[in-house]
Amino acid sequence: MKQTFLLLLTMNLFSLFARAEPLAVGTSAPLITAKNQDSQDVVFGDVYAKGITLVYFYPKDESFGCTKEACSFRDSYEDFKEAGAEVIGISSDNVSSHQAFAANHKLPFTLLSDKGEAVAEKYHVGKSLGVLPGRVTFVIDKQGIIRMIFSSQINFTRHVEEALAMLKQLKTQETE
Repeated sequence: MKQTFLLLLTMNLFSLFARAEPLAVGTSAPLITAKNQDSQDVVFGDVYAKGITLVYFYPKDESFGCTKEACSFRDSYEDFKEAGAEVIGISSDNVSSHQAFAANHKLPFTLLSDKGEAVAEKYHVGKSLGVLPGRVTFVIDKQGIIRMIFSSQINFTRHVEEALAMLKQLKTQETE
């Protein structure tokens, strides 16, 4: 009885610190539909078909790190557009929170509401320490294949750097 209790306790403690592994590079990205900051449905299959898609998951609108990350994507947005990439940010905040966040920081890209975290679950974006929503960036090609995954809770601006480096690499591969 005591061993069973200790085993269950250990498993529960481990699950607090375990993170779901994101999808793997080279696999198909999930086909989902979610509401953007304007309450319109965004269908990922349609988005992927238009070109490279950069999807970044972040914990919370207006928090220090998330604002820094979003503004970094904003400041590099023209570089992404020139590379033929669309930027989409996703968090569990509601549509009105995203609307205010986008307006407050003049974000030129789409923010999607993931209430209930079904989208994060499909992308296997877990929680750090079992409570803090993950901060993970995916670069997805026109065929819907994941080409890059970068995960870091604290290197807010590095998500942009890693994504831009992958876009350059994809561009180089296209010309070869």
